[in-house]
Amino acid sequence: MNTAKSFVRNSSITGKSSFNKPLRGLNFNILTTFLLVLNVLFNNLSAANPKSFTTTNVTFTSSGISLSGTIFKPDHATAAVVIVHGSGQEKRMTEFATLLADNGIAVLTYDKRGVGESGGVYAGPEVGTNNVDAFNLNLLSSDVSSAVDILSKDLQNKVPIGLIGGSQAGWIIPLAAQKNKKVKFMTIFSGALITVKEQLRFQFYTNGDSNFWDTHTEDDARKHIMTDPDRYEFEDTDPNKTLAELSIPGLWIFGGKDIQVPVNLSIEHLNQLKPNKTNYEYKLYPALGHNTAFSDSKEPVEYAIAWIKNRKSSK
Repeated sequence: MNTAKSFVRNSSITGKSSFNKPLRGLNFNILTTFLLVLNVLFNNLSAANPKSFTTTNVTFTSSGISLSGTIFKPDHATAAVVIVHGSGQEKRMTEFATLLADNGIAVLTYDKRGVGESGGVYAGPEVGTNNVDAFNLNLLSSDVSSAVDILSKDLQNKVPIGLIGGSQAGWIIPLAAQKNKKVKFMTIFSGALITVKEQLRFQFYTNGDSNFWDTHTEDDARKHIMTDPDRYEFEDTDPNKTLAELSIPGLWIFGGKDIQVPVNLSIEHLNQLKPNKTNYEYKLYPALGHNTAFSDSKEPVEYAIAWIKNRKSSK
């Protein structure tokens, strides 16, 4: 969202293994000793060469400007995703891409337009411009669609390609999927299924109070979402209209303590879509907030990875 922190926080994922116990005595037969030595050597090699994927820097064009990114390609990819940015001035998300690639998911992550090595002009509150009007969300979705094309070309259509992102990406991803039929699935963390203006009313009302849900009711929040005056005027976006026209699988992951997205209202809208869109799913983590992707719990990301790896049947 327009004042949200970046989707990906600094994080490190390690998968080191070690053989710490010393060999005691000589009561091993030769085979057992040989296997133990091989185990030590294998673990040392794994620690020295932990990557099971290659990376390639790429450039591609969208709406007349050049965007720069990196493709992460696992040895045996089962699915692929383009990472879609949240609202901030975000460069390519290499740590998140590494985590996905380590789990057999090919990734294209790129610098947002106007950020890092990408051309164009960044829009956002940091530079005094509106990044949530319909024009900018559609422009960013065109960038995503172009990224899908370059990833598809690199992978030669061998695995299904989807989109993954959080927060503001919840509005951009459906627009990009509508533009590009190569998109076969959507994975969205903490994305609002309400209009942009409704989300802003909620966000202004919660005012960053981490204890908001301890002192306010759902009815109280909904009243303000529906009746508070808008602070800004711009062309609005309703994701439900786009989602009603899509036919690809979608997974939404929510945190019950979110103070930027009204989760219960978003789930209510999703449930209204589900009778005709049975391939739309959601997972709720009641104790988590807006940053479901990189909270203290690994469960949301692990759930999303498992779901993505099952998309091979939807190619």
